[in-house]
Amino acid sequence: MIICKSSAEIEKLRRSGRMVRQVLGEIREQVRPGVTTLDLEKFVVKRLKELGAVPAFKGYRGYPCCLCASVNDEVIHGIPSDRYTLKEGDILSLDMGVVLDGYYGDSAITVPVGTISEAAQRLLTVTEKSLDLALEKARLGNRLGDISATVQQYAEKNGYSVVREFVGHGIGKAMHEEPQIPNFGHAGHGPLLKEGMVFAVEPMVNAGGAAVLVLDDNWTAVTADGKLSAHFEHMVAVTKNGPDVLTRI
Repeated sequence: MIICKSSAEIEKLRRSGRMVRQVLGEIREQVRPGVTTLDLEKFVVKRLKELGAVPAFKGYRGYPCCLCASVNDEVIHGIPSDRYTLKEGDILSLDMGVVLDGYYGDSAITVPVGTISEAAQRLLTVTEKSLDLALEKARLGNRLGDISATVQQYAEKNGYSVVREFVGHGIGKAMHEEPQIPNFGHAGHGPLLKEGMVFAVEPMVNAGGAAVLVLDDNWTAVTADGKLSAHFEHMVAVTKNGPDVLTRI
């Protein structure tokens, strides 16, 4: 069942979502060659404590950290560690969630480490653009498949592939609510979008093939061919005035 939120609930989700985006922006400023992903995790722990928010990811199905930090061919769910030091030219996906007053916020960005290649920058640009285009489809009268198809069509038109094993989701008093939101599908199909629906839309786009593998830590997903992957995520509410992106500051 897809839960439609009241305007008051949407404002609570906006508060959570904006906090996530604020902290992601602060983490981005910490990303540079020589830093470990564990350094970034420690920064998040400190900031969430200062802000009075509960980390949404830590302990979720046993996940050990507040932050997911996925480097280069790591698609999602990279566990922060001191075993890898970021290098010039890497790309780093940062995914984070909070719980504030009982409502979840969830967002992700992929950022360059120092100066990156033109090919890596193009992947980031196309992935983020696919998200922006998909968010525009979160309108009354559209169907869920319009969001999914938009991501797939834009990514594939630009020569990339979309991950199929992992999806976006509804969000509210739980981090993962119905519906699942694949990054592939057919326009005009799926549930009709109604006022008050809130989604976390999150394209995961690969420079090579779509196939992914999960490492022995049972969390980190990587591209099967070792090519780069990018990940961006925003929360959006369907309203009578059009898409309302709750994680934009």
